[in-house]
Amino acid sequence: MVDADSSKGKRTGVSRRNFVKAAGASGVAVGLAGCISTGGGDGDGGNGGGDGDTDTPINTEAPTEDITIQWAADTRIADAEEEVLQALSDAGLPDNITVDIIAGSQVTDNRQAQYQQWLSGGREEPTLLMMDSGWTIPFIARNQLQNLSQSLPSEMTDAINNEYFEASVATATGSDGDLYGQPLFPDFPTMQYRKDLLRNAGYTDDDFETWATESMSWEEFSAITKEALDANDVQYGYTFQANVYEGLSCCDFNEFMTSYGGAYFGGRENLFGPVGDRPITVEEEPVINSIRMVRTLIHGEDDEYALDGITGNIAPEAVLQWTEEPSRQPFTTGNAVMHRNWPYSIVINGAEPSAENDQTGFGEDLGVMPIPYGVTPDEAEYEGTGGPVAALGGWHLTMNPNSSDEQKQAGVQVMKAMQDEQFQLDMFRIIGWIPPRPTLLDSDEAAEVDIIGRYLPALKVAGENAIPRPVTVVWPQESGRVSQEVNAAYAQEKSPEQAMADLASQLEQIEQNA
Repeated sequence: MVDADSSKGKRTGVSRRNFVKAAGASGVAVGLAGCISTGGGDGDGGNGGGDGDTDTPINTEAPTEDITIQWAADTRIADAEEEVLQALSDAGLPDNITVDIIAGSQVTDNRQAQYQQWLSGGREEPTLLMMDSGWTIPFIARNQLQNLSQSLPSEMTDAINNEYFEASVATATGSDGDLYGQPLFPDFPTMQYRKDLLRNAGYTDDDFETWATESMSWEEFSAITKEALDANDVQYGYTFQANVYEGLSCCDFNEFMTSYGGAYFGGRENLFGPVGDRPITVEEEPVINSIRMVRTLIHGEDDEYALDGITGNIAPEAVLQWTEEPSRQPFTTGNAVMHRNWPYSIVINGAEPSAENDQTGFGEDLGVMPIPYGVTPDEAEYEGTGGPVAALGGWHLTMNPNSSDEQKQAGVQVMKAMQDEQFQLDMFRIIGWIPPRPTLLDSDEAAEVDIIGRYLPALKVAGENAIPRPVTVVWPQESGRVSQEVNAAYAQEKSPEQAMADLASQLEQIEQNA
């Protein structure tokens, strides 16, 4: 990850000029998935914000005077500044509005802490904040963001509520049902695989075409991976992330558990609360089975708690220390059959190999499919669980309520431009942001985007089955407990039942003390 001090972020003005836009979405490879945190701090950072009005209407007419507003974004936006600003201009942003981009840290925890400092201090700028979907709700709960449902015209909020990925919108919505953020892009993990290695194991292009949209069970996945591992001279069958960090609790474990029909708090309807008044369900059989499945993948079918039907010894014990990049390296260097990761990794692994510039990648020999499932949705007890679940990542655009009326007025114009469908397709091409409208993934223009455009069918399935993490004001505390106990169970330090009993007790204590 790029780790920059966001308080000293690069600031760039908007001088719009003609230029040749960069082709392809390779910019997405510069940073990791938006949902990933380093796990530092509890993320609460105090109560309340400045004295700004969070729910008063905003003048949505274009300003008549020249005005400059700041947008707290990231290094990828700053690096593609000219293309992004041109896309905003093409989408109708008035020429008298200048956007000053602040390139914040690629480490999401650093951005969260910086925003907390700004908003708690009542700072007027930045007007617009690029906010991780994984921690937007705590800012909403502290009344630190502009209430878009109360401040913007209904045609803008209706477009978000009716046309954007539902799971993304849920992470920008308060307990009052109002909208506090405009999704910029979602992020969905998929399973990447080596077609050439699977051909050596007897599989064909017909199989690959089916796998692109039809998820397979973990039983089938583990058996196929073992066949390919045995048929090729590679070190690993399956690489993923299981270190003690946010990525395990928010994402990998969340996927494993939900794909078996399990849940943290009794299903999707309780993901965002009410804290202290929702069932804690991590001790239930589907959750235990998901842990037993992963233990079998890592430690083999002789593990004391191995799950029947799962083929073992396809994942290395090293996954217990791996985050995204360490888990990607063996796959990218040709030493693994299957790899779970975010879209940025598709761009790297789907590139054409080139000895001239040391470009690694497998070109069209890279396959992508949805995450496997433990049980089907019909077999799952909780609605919205089972099937090819993908953890939800991504980022929103939010507004600083402490900004002046004039700054907010200009900020609305930026938000309007970012709702433009062509702008969203431009950002997919320029940086690799998956469009927040699922219908755009069916467009010819999206399919023509270099590399990642080949894999839209699998990404669309992932988006339709995305599961958010249970983000509340106490999730930063709960997340650390989850990753510790799950990692201990995967590492054979605790039985699945003991780890989840311990976790349930800790979650109960956090919920009741909130």
